[in-house]
Amino acid sequence: MVDTTLSPPRVDLDKWTLKVTGMVRRPYEISFAELLTRPVVERYVTLACVSNRVGGSLVGHAKWLGVPLSHILDEAGLLSGAEQVVGRAVDGFTVGFPSTIPYDGRDALVAVGMNGEPLPIRHGFPARLVVAGLYGYVSATKWLSELELTTWNGFDAYWVPRGWAKKAPVKTQSRIDTPRDGSRIGTGNRYIAGVAWAPHRGIDRVEVQVGDGPWLEAELSAEISDNSWRQWRVWWDPLPGSFLIRVRATDGRGATQTDVIRPPAPDGATGWHTIAVTVSG
Repeated sequence: MVDTTLSPPRVDLDKWTLKVTGMVRRPYEISFAELLTRPVVERYVTLACVSNRVGGSLVGHAKWLGVPLSHILDEAGLLSGAEQVVGRAVDGFTVGFPSTIPYDGRDALVAVGMNGEPLPIRHGFPARLVVAGLYGYVSATKWLSELELTTWNGFDAYWVPRGWAKKAPVKTQSRIDTPRDGSRIGTGNRYIAGVAWAPHRGIDRVEVQVGDGPWLEAELSAEISDNSWRQWRVWWDPLPGSFLIRVRATDGRGATQTDVIRPPAPDGATGWHTIAVTVSG
């Protein structure tokens, strides 16, 4: 998620609390120490920014430590009609997503740790939301201070009035990391390789096409979970010439990413990542 603040908030941990408010039976407020008394889990989740262009770098993978969001909400008890979870940051930023999301089997956490360390300041210390399968602008509140339950039409989060979609599931994407676009390489065996992601659905297949040749099925790394990206590679023995190389992925539900090119706005870019490579003799 691209932050809306230029300087990350510095939160006083002794004064920080998490409030759960709105359409709940038992509104409550807890300190950081009290949050840590709840059972925590570690989960690998790939997060993507809606601003990421096809082949872009605004996507990342980490091991998150946190309290399942469903547990936090269950303590409050959702009232009938509570359709949206609104996450509020200490700096006023807001996100919003359906209240069914924390209960549909995906990883959704109030995270306090990242990659075996306390949550870094720039990633939302002391606590943030991590919700697999949703773009960050509707789910990934950093420097979290409040969870408010409301109706779906009762509130529009920060980016929605600015023209972005209110619902924003992460689109299936794949990226070529090597060779680089525009590079000049020599002949000889090498790998074409990269990553592919479709959080909450998983990646079932990745295919690569060189020039007008057939689509080649890539070798995939072991799957950590359906919320994590997968590395892929294809063996290539190039002859001299200029080549366009493209990649496409198929998610765990059998849907192959579209070749239709669309920009990030309003709900995520689409298209096949395509690079140009020159092979020298």
